[in-house]
Amino acid sequence: MTKVNLKGTVVRHTGSHYFVSPLPLWNPEPVVARGRLRLAGSGSTNPVAVGDIVEYSDGTITAVMPRKNCVVRRSTNLSRQNHIIAANVDCAWLVVTLADPQTKWPFIDRFLVTCRAYDVPVRILLNKMDLYENDENLMALHDLFHSIYEGAGYTVMDLCVNDGRGIERLRQECRSVGLSLFSGVSGVGKSSIIKALDPSLNPKTGGISDKYRQGRHTTTFYEIYPLQGGGFLIDTPGIRGFGIVDIDPEEISNYFPEMLKVSHECRYKPCTHTHEPDCAVIRGVEEGRISYERYSSYLGMLDEEGKYR
Repeated sequence: MTKVNLKGTVVRHTGSHYFVSPLPLWNPEPVVARGRLRLAGSGSTNPVAVGDIVEYSDGTITAVMPRKNCVVRRSTNLSRQNHIIAANVDCAWLVVTLADPQTKWPFIDRFLVTCRAYDVPVRILLNKMDLYENDENLMALHDLFHSIYEGAGYTVMDLCVNDGRGIERLRQECRSVGLSLFSGVSGVGKSSIIKALDPSLNPKTGGISDKYRQGRHTTTFYEIYPLQGGGFLIDTPGIRGFGIVDIDPEEISNYFPEMLKVSHECRYKPCTHTHEPDCAVIRGVEEGRISYERYSSYLGMLDEEGKYR
């Protein structure tokens, strides 16, 4: 009998095991990846990622379809391997907080650069607004954050799960974009946001039929959830660090929109925007049109890339 190759989206990744569903139909079933697929992706810790569209037969993934995009990071400090967080993402939502915990701005910039480099639309969710409003210093930081990132061309949405602020707008956005990725460092409130978007979900244990559950489930899994209000979202474990992958140092500034906007005015081409005379980017920093914080992140990325070479 001829084997029938089915096609579906990877909706859960638990080590070497996966769940696949023919989205938008929600009917997850367990599959495993062939060994040759794992070998073919030897540069990555996970050659099959959540969001991948795959062909499978008799419970085994036989092929991974070309990706339209992906969010990828270097797996460990000074490692040559990378880790694919998710593939075929319609919008990445980076959840950040200014306190409890404070998301480091270089982390934010590395995430944003990676999304632009790999063609992933990205927006920023500034969570825990209730913690900032009674603190003059934090509100000043909030205003600065909006000024810097909106000035660079990014959408920044304020959220507060405790009073529901911004949740309905986010729910509508998730419905319209299709497959949303939620990411951020541990403690920024991703799970609380997901439960606020759809109270029927429990990001720690829900989303897949109990028929296939084995062992104890934690937030170390990468998983897609269907939203009752429409659309799908990918929940990811908290990320401690974010190293950029396969971006040449001379290209990094292209993924800073505010730098790219003025770089054609630089005297020298190519220009590293570090020491060259009549550099439009350096002039923009000196004049306050490009934030010093973002420029510092850029310099840090140049230094980071040098360590890998």
